[in-house]
Amino acid sequence: MSIDTIFFDLDATLYPESNGLWPAIRSKIDQYMHERVNIPLSEIPNLREDYYIHYGTTLRGLQIHYDVQAEEYLNFVHDLPLQEYLEPNPALREILFSIPKKRWIFTNSDQPHVERVLSILGISDCFDGLVDVYALEPHCKPKQEAYQIALKFAGNADPATCAMLDDSVNNLTPAKKMGFFTVWVGQNGTHPMADRTLSEINDLPKVVPEFWF
Repeated sequence: MSIDTIFFDLDATLYPESNGLWPAIRSKIDQYMHERVNIPLSEIPNLREDYYIHYGTTLRGLQIHYDVQAEEYLNFVHDLPLQEYLEPNPALREILFSIPKKRWIFTNSDQPHVERVLSILGISDCFDGLVDVYALEPHCKPKQEAYQIALKFAGNADPATCAMLDDSVNNLTPAKKMGFFTVWVGQNGTHPMADRTLSEINDLPKVVPEFWF
């Protein structure tokens, strides 16, 4: 395996879902759909799932069906006291800086949210670049076009020399099919779309030592 570029998802990947932040964001999404879009609470869970399956994110579905503005939506759902959920991770900082590869954030979130999360984790300067939801418009993970956009931003046209770390196997599936080396984060066991599974991000050196070669 010869990896040149590693793409990292953000939410529930660079921090554990168990810290409560990602569930809090989902709760804000439900609140937005009910209060701002006037969708009945009873319909929201199924609608969120339907949008996720068909469009990749709730936001893309709301944009298509309700003409929701991305900036307003993202500001609302990310309006959370992140310091109550996150804390500095100096071990992760050391791990990231030790990897002799290009390191990119590739996320369906927006840059302001990314910057806040990375700042609290203490890893803002550990990445070579960022591909966020605005850079991916009108696409997002898991649409194949999103991965092609990410490759272009990173200046690497060969998926076979890239790795993708994500907590969602749906997001890993197109990457795997394109030739990426895939790592399923926050999981145990195996999956056909994941070359490796990683229970938590700080275990990266033990699970994927090839990143250091």
